[in-house]
Amino acid sequence: MKNDDEDHFRPKPGRIRSKAAGNSGTPSFFTQVRKIARQQGVAPAGRRSGSRDLAARRDASFERPAGKGRGVKRGRGAAFVQARGLGSGWSHRQPGARRVVVKARSVRTAGKNGRGAAHLRYIQRDGTSRDGARGQLYSATEDRADGSAFLARGKDDRHQFRFIVAPEDGTELADLTGFTRDLMSQVEKDLGTKLDWTAVNHFNTGHPHVHVIINGRDELGEDLVINGDYIAHGIRERASELATLELGPVTEIEQQRKLAAEIDQDRFTRLDRALIREASDGQLDLRNVPTNPHGVSDRALRLSRLSKLERMGLAAESEPGRWSVSEKLEQVLRDLGERGDIIKTMHRALKAERQDRDPASFQIHDATPKTAIIGRLIDKHLTDELGENLTLIVDGIDGRVHHVAGIDPTRVEEAHIGSIIEIGPSEGTTRPADRAIAGVVQDGVYRPSRHLEKARFDGQVADRDYEGFIEAHVRRLEALRRAGIVERIDADRWRIPEDFEKRAASYDAARNRQATVRTLSTFDLENQISADGATWLDRRLVKPGLSDVTEAGFGSKVMEAMDRRREHLIEQSDAVRAADGRISYRRNLLATLQQREVARAGAELATGLAKAFRATGDGETVQGTFKWSVQLSSGKFALIENAYEFTLVPWRPVIETCAGREVTGVVRGGVVSWQLGRKRGLGL
Repeated sequence: MKNDDEDHFRPKPGRIRSKAAGNSGTPSFFTQVRKIARQQGVAPAGRRSGSRDLAARRDASFERPAGKGRGVKRGRGAAFVQARGLGSGWSHRQPGARRVVVKARSVRTAGKNGRGAAHLRYIQRDGTSRDGARGQLYSATEDRADGSAFLARGKDDRHQFRFIVAPEDGTELADLTGFTRDLMSQVEKDLGTKLDWTAVNHFNTGHPHVHVIINGRDELGEDLVINGDYIAHGIRERASELATLELGPVTEIEQQRKLAAEIDQDRFTRLDRALIREASDGQLDLRNVPTNPHGVSDRALRLSRLSKLERMGLAAESEPGRWSVSEKLEQVLRDLGERGDIIKTMHRALKAERQDRDPASFQIHDATPKTAIIGRLIDKHLTDELGENLTLIVDGIDGRVHHVAGIDPTRVEEAHIGSIIEIGPSEGTTRPADRAIAGVVQDGVYRPSRHLEKARFDGQVADRDYEGFIEAHVRRLEALRRAGIVERIDADRWRIPEDFEKRAASYDAARNRQATVRTLSTFDLENQISADGATWLDRRLVKPGLSDVTEAGFGSKVMEAMDRRREHLIEQSDAVRAADGRISYRRNLLATLQQREVARAGAELATGLAKAFRATGDGETVQGTFKWSVQLSSGKFALIENAYEFTLVPWRPVIETCAGREVTGVVRGGVVSWQLGRKRGLGL
């Protein structure tokens, strides 16, 4: 062997890095906190100067966002956003990329307040599938996913993500479910975690789209935090790639055909966006004619669109080739597009009912109706498809078709398609707390100390928390004081006006922008005509002077149904036609019909329950276990059962959550005053 430097081994020991138990390489608590803070997008706290300036400069990178985008700056997906440069937006940079619209929303604590269940229920509503049937949930591995299990898994999640993915060429995709699974698989790779998601395909519009819901935890059980720019642009980028891969790039001819179809549209289009982007101070110069064929085609499209906008009063040509564009262009066109979508939805709802109406009879309500709308419910759907509020379409007795958006779904749980409902302005009802305050006022002054003594004397406060009971009333007065209704004199005296209850109710009504919705009858007109109970038609027949029915649209059907119901009552000897043609109805007709129907329903239920039915009269006490509710043509009734018998009494929402509990009440004037008891079974 040669004895030269190449054959010698010269070790060069470096810095000692101990692996002993005391220094196992486990990150410190502070390091772990900083890591989590970076993931959550939280900037580090200020540092002291001196020896830590270098660390401060190093950690200053925590504050740099992934881009100029929105939402969470860090979080999962940030690496993809930085790699693709999506922080400043996304605009189909790749030639021939297929367009995909993605809408997103994050909902806090959706599993705890019932909003998640409401949203899942309405995206599965009837008529959304390709064959017009009910929408079907699916997941990454299941063609028929269990919605209840999905909600149970996300019940305690901090938030829930909701997406709508709508490929422009969705009608050409062979398998929308497969497309969605491929997309979600790619999203999981970008985010670095498995996702708990479910989806529903919708084909009830001109553009097939997918509703995707993602629970708010990652595969490690931690809160799922997604980068804001990834939500805004990354998902759309991935969906566009998949659509382009399946359908191929958009050809130049196809692109020109799509743009040409937007020229005459009464909505905000890509052409309008290009015009606004190219305009300088509202002025657009198109005098120069491009030499290349592509530029010539684009200029022709812009001129054609400007001519359409000129007819709409949104653009003007000051001289040949020079155009001025209105600053309200985008807002006006977006409003027109939204209104056009509403009109299409109303036409579609009427078509499902095999009806055709003049669009002049359509009335779109931008806010709560100022006057009551009564009519037949012909459609209800999600207002924005990402939230929970509903839009109702009502065929009114005034001959018009009404569109009312932003309805709380809890107000129309009982109403189904065909039900008779009433939509009106919010009602100013008096709160029990306001009645209690007014009850202890002396000489226009309310004293919390006096109210506390009275509460202790009465002894009717739940859990005997008298101090908390009074504090709740004081908080109510503080809110009314800020509204200028009451005045605080000192710690134990409040000045209360004489019309306190009325003003407090008006204050609540002004703050409550939700419309009041009442279900007048769950029975349609045809079933009401021959019903043996007190129907909505009967209530209108016995009330003289009602003239809100118009002999047009649904109003004409109501008038015809009232005539047929009148003849039915005459046949049943509940009404008599005099020689002069006037109709006289039985005294207490409504009460008689209700008692007759309740007796019939009670007899039918007695067979299944194997217990005797007992009808209740005015002033009687009802005591037993609330079992369930029964819907009759006379209204909704509660079934109260004891050891030997059961009865049916008018329903009140106060016992909604008392199924299986002992209840006691007194029937007065057709209304039950309930005293709710304790739940049966062991417990404290």
